[in-house]
Amino acid sequence: MKPTLAALAALAAPLAAAHYTFPDFITGSTITTDWQYIRETANHYSNGPVTSVTDPEFRCYELDLTNTAGATSTATVSAGSTIGFQGNGPIYHPGYLSVYLSEANPAANSEEAGTGQTWFKVYEQSPVYENGALVFPSTTQQSFTFTLPTSLPSGQYLARVEQIALHVAESYGGAQFYIGCAQLNVENGGSGTPGPLVSIPGVYTGYEPGILINIYDLPANFTAYQAPGPAVWQG
Repeated sequence: MKPTLAALAALAAPLAAAHYTFPDFITGSTITTDWQYIRETANHYSNGPVTSVTDPEFRCYELDLTNTAGATSTATVSAGSTIGFQGNGPIYHPGYLSVYLSEANPAANSEEAGTGQTWFKVYEQSPVYENGALVFPSTTQQSFTFTLPTSLPSGQYLARVEQIALHVAESYGGAQFYIGCAQLNVENGGSGTPGPLVSIPGVYTGYEPGILINIYDLPANFTAYQAPGPAVWQG
């Protein structure tokens, strides 16, 4: 049975206020302080999302596109180690969670880092289609971790967390993007060739079926959620 309009409205009201940011970087078992290694985002007070996939802010949503990178420290980690992100509250909205990396030139704390076709996906949590509905593994988590590929070459990188909230994504521009970029120096790396490489912004049009979707009223022929962007690089 499809939910009524009244039920959807009641559900949407508390969801609309439940925004979040990702201020804390996780390395191993250590959770760092707010904005120590993650570029402070423009929504650090409002917690509001990005909705345009074409604006420069879609890359890292910095407080200041020119100065934030230089004011942020760079974390040293090893290829094959565990890293992650922690929010300032639970990931409340149902959606899709991923992490992109970009080799950072000339350095992770430079405003030029990540401005070309340099990004590749290393992690994702996709909605799962079960019993005629989507189930969202990322919802209610406050933090998550994953393992960097052991073949990731040594060097400086940006690590970009992106959670695409889909609760009002039935019309273009309705999907909400919660974004943050950590600055990394990777040591003990391998000789892998990361890819496919994409540009951010540029990776999405906003019309992808994993972004423009009514999660409460799926098509009759729906079989699985289609993750937007490139495939995950396994290393």
